[in-house]
Amino acid sequence: MEVKLNAEQALEVKAWSLPDIRNITQNRLLLHLLFWAGYVCFFGLLYGSYIDDYYNAFMIELIELPFKMTLVYFNMHFLMPQYLLQKRYLEFAVYLLLMMMAIGTLMQFVLMPLLIHPLICPTTCTEDNLTLYRFVKNVVNLGYLVSISAAIYLLKNWYRHQQSAQTLAQDKLEAELKFLKGQIHPHFLFNTLNSLYSLTLRKSENAPEVVLKLSGLMDYMLYDAAAAKVPLEKELNYIQNYIALERIRYGNRVDISYTESGGIAGKQIAPMMMLPFVENAFKHGVSTETQNAWIRVDVKVQDDKLVVLVENCKCCEAASSSHRDFASGIGLKNVRRRLELLYENRYSLDVEDETESYAVRLELELGEE
Repeated sequence: MEVKLNAEQALEVKAWSLPDIRNITQNRLLLHLLFWAGYVCFFGLLYGSYIDDYYNAFMIELIELPFKMTLVYFNMHFLMPQYLLQKRYLEFAVYLLLMMMAIGTLMQFVLMPLLIHPLICPTTCTEDNLTLYRFVKNVVNLGYLVSISAAIYLLKNWYRHQQSAQTLAQDKLEAELKFLKGQIHPHFLFNTLNSLYSLTLRKSENAPEVVLKLSGLMDYMLYDAAAAKVPLEKELNYIQNYIALERIRYGNRVDISYTESGGIAGKQIAPMMMLPFVENAFKHGVSTETQNAWIRVDVKVQDDKLVVLVENCKCCEAASSSHRDFASGIGLKNVRRRLELLYENRYSLDVEDETESYAVRLELELGEE
C-alpha cells in the first residue's frame, strides 16, 4: 500500500513539474514553431509601435509569414547545402539574391495591392508601399531574416560536426584501449599455463591450487577488467593472486615481498595497469635464477596518488638482456600508451636499470579530471 502511494505521489509531482528542457530542444517542430512565433511577436510589436496599429501590424506579419518561411527553408535546405557548404560562394550569392527578389516581388506587387491593402489596412497601407524604394527596403529586411536563420543553421551544422568528430575520436580511443588491453591477456595466460604445466610434470600437490587461483584470475580478466575503472582493492587482490601463483611455482628459490599502505578503500583505477611490471619482474628477472633471487612490490596510496614500486634482482646477463627487451619492446610501450590515453598529464613512470637490479616506479593520480 505504501509503495502504491509513493508511485501515485511521484506521478502527481511529475504531472505538475515543468517540461524537461532537453525534450524541448530535441523537438525540431516545436523549436521551429517557437522561432516563428517569436519572430512574428517581435516584428509585430516593432512595426505596430511605428504605425500605432498593432492589430494591422500582426495581421500583415501573419499574411507575409508563408512567403518568408518559403525563403528561409529553401535557403537552409537547398541553397546552403548545395552551394554555400560546397564552397560555391558566387553561385550561392546569386541564387539567394534572385530568390529574395522573387519573394520580395510577390509580397510587394501581388500580396500588398491584392490582399493587404484592400482588406487589412486600406488607410495605413498607401500607394507609397509600391515604390521601388520600398521594394529595396523590403528585400533588405528579408536579408536580415535570412542572415539570422543562416547563422542558426551554420551553428547547428558546426555543432553536429563537432559531435561527430568527438564520437569518432572516442570510438577510436576505445578501440585502441581494447587492443592494448587485449595484448596483455594472452601473454599473462600463456605464462600462467606454463607454470601450471611445470607443476603437473612434477606431479606437485600445488597444481589444484594453481588451477583455482587461475580460475579466479580469469574471472577478473573476463568480467571486471572489461570495465573502464575497477576498485583498487580488486586490482591489488588480482596482483596478489598472481604473486601467489608465482610463489607456488618458485617456492623458496625466490624471496618475494609484497606490501600495501595508505587508504586504498574507495579508490578506482583502470584495470590491468600494474600487472605488466609485476609480470616482467618474474619473467625477465628471476625466471632463470636458482638462488639469491628477490622481488619487491610496494604499493602506497597517499591522498589520491598511487605509488607503485616494482623491483627485482639482475643476477645474470640473461636477466639484464631480457629487461632491456621489455623496456625497448612492446611491453613497456603498451603500458605507456595506455597511461597516455587514460591518465594524460596525471602520471609519471620511471625505469631504473642498474647493474644488479631493475626497478619501475609508477605514480598515478587516481582522482577524476
